[in-house]
Amino acid sequence: MKRIIPLLIISLFLTSCGSKKEISKSRTTYKKSNKINTQAKTIVSTAMKFQGTRYKYGGTSKKGMDCSGLVYTSFKKEDIDLPRTSRAMYTKGIKIPLKKATTGDLIFFKTNKNRNVINHVGIIISTKNKIEFIHASTSKGVTISSLNERYWNNCFVGIKRIL
Repeated sequence: MKRIIPLLIISLFLTSCGSKKEISKSRTTYKKSNKINTQAKTIVSTAMKFQGTRYKYGGTSKKGMDCSGLVYTSFKKEDIDLPRTSRAMYTKGIKIPLKKATTGDLIFFKTNKNRNVINHVGIIISTKNKIEFIHASTSKGVTISSLNERYWNNCFVGIKRIL
């Protein structure tokens, strides 16, 4: 009996240490998740400030903006460096299934039927009932569109997570 009591005490001590470690891990994950969520909101907020800006090839300001310029500028505000073209941006991040897309993810398209290359990018702003994204289109400038629209759905290539 004298030997069993110390063993029980040691096993209880080891068990309780293990549970503290799990709490610590979940707190770290929660903090990291909150930071990413805050960054995504800031990036989307920055992009939204350009809504209505006219399209300008190579543009990165209120005077004119192209699709990759919008993404590049919005992420740069959070000190996240991305390449300057949509095709090069597609080489970054982690590919995400459509059903796991979230605010701040990048959405990519092939809009040129003659060339089979990625040439358009946007930032996902909502995934509640449908995927909505902000981007710079040649016809409307910086605007919000939905993946439910036939045109964008037909051109859709994939989603990448940068954050």
